[in-house]
Amino acid sequence: MIDDLYSTKILALAANLPRLGRLTAPDAAVEKTAKLCGSWIRVEVRLSEGVMVDYAQEVRACALGQAAAAILAEHVVGATPAEIEMARDAFCAMLRQGGPPPNGRFSDLAMLEPVRDFPARHASTLLAFEATVEACRLANAAPKLRTRRAGAA
Repeated sequence: MIDDLYSTKILALAANLPRLGRLTAPDAAVEKTAKLCGSWIRVEVRLSEGVMVDYAQEVRACALGQAAAAILAEHVVGATPAEIEMARDAFCAMLRQGGPPPNGRFSDLAMLEPVRDFPARHASTLLAFEATVEACRLANAAPKLRTRRAGAA
């Protein structure tokens, strides 16, 4: 069972996290910590016309949290906030209620199905998605800069 949890695929994802670092001008940034284990993530997002156009992350988490963050970062550009939220909800249901894995661009999360048998690992595994959903909400709620003509009121 533990071999399924830390499969070669999961360890490879954890070792090769994409989109590490920070964005020059993010629309929103969110930091989250899993209280039980101390896993931590910071995500930065840039949205344009309702679609993710850039994404960066800093991750200090277990291999499972890193693997989930890697899958998210690999497929997030081009996704809408609604797609990300639906993937988060399906991922959470997969882990906590035995639901099916997410489909579509985030279908690789299926490889994390063995985590469902380890409830103490759920929070760290969901961390990247939780932070990204929140960052998208903040970015959409932020006032947008408007260009005004000189002299316009």
